[in-house]
Parts: sequence; C-alpha cells; structure tokens
Amino acid sequence: MRKIALVALLLPAAAFAAPADDFASRPEVLEFAREFAAESEFTESELLEILAQAEYRQEVIDSITRPAERTLTWADYQDIFLTDERTALGIEFMAEHGALLDQAYERYGVPPEIVTAILGVETMYGTITGDYRVLDALATLTFDYPPRAPFFRGQLKAFIDLVSQEEVEAASLMGSYAGAMGWGQFISSSYLNYAVDFDGDGYRDIWNNPADAIGSIANYLAEHDWERDAGILYPVEAAGAPSALFNVSLEPIHTAPVLEAMGLGAVPEEIDREELLAPIRLEGKQGEEFWLGLHNFYVITRYNISELYAMAVYQLSESLR
Repeated sequence: MRKIALVALLLPAAAFAAPADDFASRPEVLEFAREFAAESEFTESELLEILAQAEYRQEVIDSITRPAERTLTWADYQDIFLTDERTALGIEFMAEHGALLDQAYERYGVPPEIVTAILGVETMYGTITGDYRVLDALATLTFDYPPRAPFFRGQLKAFIDLVSQEEVEAASLMGSYAGAMGWGQFISSSYLNYAVDFDGDGYRDIWNNPADAIGSIANYLAEHDWERDAGILYPVEAAGAPSALFNVSLEPIHTAPVLEAMGLGAVPEEIDREELLAPIRLEGKQGEEFWLGLHNFYVITRYNISELYAMAVYQLSESLR
C-alpha cells in the first residue's frame, strides 16, 4: 500500500482525471453492478439506481494524489494537533459527555481521554467531518483512481450495504474525500464491523449522535485488543543507540532484554521485562525524541497507521487527562 501511495504521489492528478459522465452508463460500473448483484441480495437495477446518483469529483482525485508540501516531522505535526484550542475544546467535550465516556470505559476498557483525543484529532470533536458526499468520493476513487481501485471497490460495496442496513439515502451521507464518515471518521467497512448503537435508540448514528460516536470508537479499539488500564508509551534515553533499532515496526516485537542487548540502553524500570516493545524515534521541537511503544500504542495505530498520528492522540490524551 505504501508503494502504491508513493507511485500515486509521483503521478499528476490529471493522470486520473475522467469525464464527469453518468456513472451508471459506464461499462466498468455495469460490470461492478453485475458482480455485486451476484454476491449479494441487491439486484443490478437497485445498484445502478444508487450509482446513478454519484457524481465524479475531480477534487477527490486532486486531494488523494497531491503530494504533501513537505514531509511532516513530529515537530510539524504537533503544531497541527497539539494546540491550546484543541485541548480546551477537548476539556469542554469531556465535561459535557463525561457520563457517556465513563460508560464506554466501563464497557470497553478504553479511557475517556483516549476516545476524546481521537475525536479531537479526527474531527475537532465532531465539528469538522467532511464536506464530500461519500457516494461521490467512493465512486470516483473506485472507477477513476487505479492505484487503489480494489480497496475503494470494497469500500463502495460496504457503503451500499451500510445505507441499506441503516435505511438512509445513499446521497445524503457526507464525509472526507476518501469516504471517511462521522465524528470518528469511520470508513464504510469499519462502520459495518465496529460502529455500535451505544444509546440503544435503534440506529448507529456516528454522524450526529455523540453517544454512538463515543461507543463506536471505544468498541473499535477494544476489538483491536486494547488492554484495559495498561501502559501506552514510555520515553527512553537512547541517543547513542543504533539507528536500525527504531521505526522498524509499529507492532511491538522485542522485549527489554533483547533491545538492551541490541544496544538500546537501559529500559525504564517500570516496564515489565517480558513486555513487547516498539522503539520509536521522532524529530521533535528540541531535536530527536526516543520512545518505546507498548501494545496499546500499536492499537491506536490500527485506527490510523502512523506513529505520528498515534503520538498526537497519546499526547493530546495526556493533556486532557
């Protein structure tokens, strides 16, 4: 996936441009409808009726292929996500929804500050959730963005399942240019697998209902094996350690004795000697930072596969806590 993403960055957005014609009349869309109808309970005509509502969005292609202005370091990332405003709004959110966050902690074991921090990083606590129609984004990426067409093809199928199950209009749901939706920015397959009706009103509403948004994020992390009341991350003094030790894997794979034997230096005493660890090096505002990620840090990266993302969630959560 990373290689595909790199290729996409090297190609101009115009390489993926397509005429804004009627999706439902295109041969590849007709083939999609036949394929999906054969493996589901939908008919071809039902699927084409949904797909006929989709509109090609060049902005979606532009956004997914546009190279970053520069490679973000941890120092850059902090300026985006670790601000006084985001912390203050997070404290307000926790005060307003404290009972729901506590209920989610009791049921799923995920601390209130972690759930809140994810909401803060993803959508500024539900205030910035995306202004693209999800149907448009997914149809555009499925049929006009070859580098990741198989992935988005699966997400388009999941989206159609979603709107059928929840009995909502396909063209009514809004999200990001990549089709992520709601307060917690779930993609369609994540919605089907992990979204929950946390307040018991009969709907899994991650777009407008903070209860369902909170419960769904907590459930997502729990289903990815979040460990209740366990550690997340520890700083470590490792300036002289071999560079090959760091950023090898987001998943913890070595114990403290192994890492020390490999030249890391002394692992903090509060870490269990049998705990699996992932050494991380980041370029911070004061220079290099060294950290040891534990299992729960890895779980946060299952939400977004990036050590910078997980670090932002962790440090924002610490400010909120």
